[in-house]
Formats: sequence, structure tokens, C-alpha cells
Amino acid sequence: MGWGAATAALHIMPAAAQAPQPPARMDGAAYTPRFVSSPDGVRLATYEFGNPQGPAILFLHGYAQAALSWDRQLRDPALARDFRMVAIDLRGHGMSAKPEGDAFYKPGQVWADDVRSVITELGLQKPVLVGWSYAGRVVGDYISTHGASAIGGINYVNASSSLGDPAFLGPDVGLLGPQAMLAPGIDGFIEGTVRFLRACFATQPEPADFQTMLAFNMLAPHYVRAGLSGRPANYAEALKALRLPVLVTHGEKDRILATPMGRFTAATVPGAKLSLYPESGHAPFWEEAPRFNRELAEFVRQAQANR
Repeated sequence: MGWGAATAALHIMPAAAQAPQPPARMDGAAYTPRFVSSPDGVRLATYEFGNPQGPAILFLHGYAQAALSWDRQLRDPALARDFRMVAIDLRGHGMSAKPEGDAFYKPGQVWADDVRSVITELGLQKPVLVGWSYAGRVVGDYISTHGASAIGGINYVNASSSLGDPAFLGPDVGLLGPQAMLAPGIDGFIEGTVRFLRACFATQPEPADFQTMLAFNMLAPHYVRAGLSGRPANYAEALKALRLPVLVTHGEKDRILATPMGRFTAATVPGAKLSLYPESGHAPFWEEAPRFNRELAEFVRQAQANR
């Protein structure tokens, strides 16, 4: 992972600083870090890569993950040449603020407002939202609350869009609960996080990459993980109302969210395209990055052409 050696050295601007800063660099990839404030005062760490004049892509990571999850997209030379890429650490994750209390995590409104704040403050013009796993619910919160007029398209990546059918859940979805990601003791908390991360991949990451992933997963405290749990997921009507390009990407070896989840999303959104990855687990953007990046680029160009 290109950011692996730099997780402890992120050069993020102080919250009060809003003026442009010289780009930081990680393993040769220049990026611009900045904090964005949500309406409830939560500071969100954002990282911008690529071509400032290109079509915008906003990457939203999954449960207990971080912007670093998208390393193989943010540092891809072809994507960086053509697109303005922004990744954020969701509230409670990565280098973003981690306030305590369910009021900061349970309401769909706070997630919807986070996405809108980033789009507005960074001046993203009709960005394509790329939502992985739990971020499918963040996207659902956004379109349910603010509509889709400010975005150009959505790429759901092994993403949750409903909790309505047990067939949507893979055999290892229980690792999100008290026996793993929400284990009460520190030993169980760490070991459970390791087990969950292993379950995310059909092809396991290299040891150094896995070490980095484990490190940024541990930045999401127990109370944040608990705050994300148990939220309703009633997005079907918002999905049916979408009238913009939607790509549903899903790894068929996913042990967290099964392929029927992706099929449901694609069938519910009018005109959505489904792209299945037979050899990938929960993270096709990592496991089959060249194909994923190529399809993402094609999709963003299509979304721009349909504006």
C-alpha cells in the first residue's frame, strides 16, 4: 500500500485553515489535505489527488476503514491524469473527529450532511460517488435527504443498500458483532478486527498492506463502531427514484455482503448496470484494481456525457 509508511505522518491542515496549501506527497503521489466541517461541528479529513480540472470522484469507505482504503485508485496514474479524486475519512474514522454519543452516528441526517458539506466546501461539480460496503448506506442517507441533483452518478461497491433480506448477508457478516468487531476486551477487539479484515478478501493482501489496514481499522474506536450498528436502511424508494447513471460493482466471493445484495441494488435503480467480479471478495477495488479502475474511468466519463 503506497500510503503504508505514512499513516502516522498525515499532513492535515488545522481546522481553521482554509487557504490552499502546497501539496503533500506520499510515495511520489501529490495530494492536498483539508478539513471540512459538518453542520454539527464534526471535522472531516479529506484528501484530494489527481487533476484539479478533471471530472470529480468522491470516494466513501466502509465500516471501520479509512480514505487509505482507496490507495490503488488514488495513486493510479491514469485515474490521476484524468480525474479529480477526493477521499474522506468518515466521521469517527481515520483522522476525522471522533465525538462520543449516538447522536453523532445513528441519525441518517448526519451522514447525509457530511457528504453535502464535502461536495459544497470543496466545490465538487457533479461528482460521482463511489461507496464501498457501509458507505452504501451513507449514499442512501444522502440521496434520501438531499436528493441526487448535485451528483453525477453513483458506483455502489459491494455496498449495503437494504437489510430487508437475509440472503443479502454473507456467512461472515456476524464478524461485525460482539464476537469480533465489537468484542468488549482489547485482545478480542484486535483479534476480531483481524478476523473481519481477513474475511474481506478472497485473495489476501501482502503482509505490509494488511498491517496498514489493521492500523487504520484500529483508529475507529469501539463506541464509533457501536454507533454505526443497528441503524435502519430504508433506501428502496430513494433508489427507485434515481435518474442518473449507477454502476453496481460486486465481488462474488464476498463473505460479508453476498451477491444478492448487489443484484438487488442493480434491479431497484432504473437503468443501473451490474458488474460482477467472480474472483473478488468484499474489496474488488483492491483485489482486481486494474479492472476496477478501468471500469470506474469508463463510468465517470459516461456520467459526464449524460450531464
